[in-house]
Amino acid sequence: MAGTVEGATSTASAVVRCDTCGAKNRVPPVAEGVRRCGKCHNPLPWIVPADDSSFDAVAVGARLPVLVDLWATWCGPCRAVSPALEQVARRLAGRLKLVKVEVDTSPAQALEAWVEQALALQ
Repeated sequence: MAGTVEGATSTASAVVRCDTCGAKNRVPPVAEGVRRCGKCHNPLPWIVPADDSSFDAVAVGARLPVLVDLWATWCGPCRAVSPALEQVARRLAGRLKLVKVEVDTSPAQALEAWVEQALALQ
């Protein structure tokens, strides 16, 4: 049902190992539908990085529900929460897309999320 994601950039394909059969699958950050293993056809987790230039294509255009993880390398709570979010994305493979945005390299997305959060709290 889930898989292991090997490093990717916001524009490059990632290699995801299927937990069911062990096959390696090259998957793009943007695609239609549900990502499935090429060998056993089980859903694969969709965990992708995004930055200011790729966020709209990767997250806004997704057909699955998207969970956005805003994180920073210097942020202790971010480092603590991120593995839990990745675990959720693996459990909900085929039903959720996790988009990871590093706030230090993507200030526009961080600012937009902060503004939306501030407006929601009013």
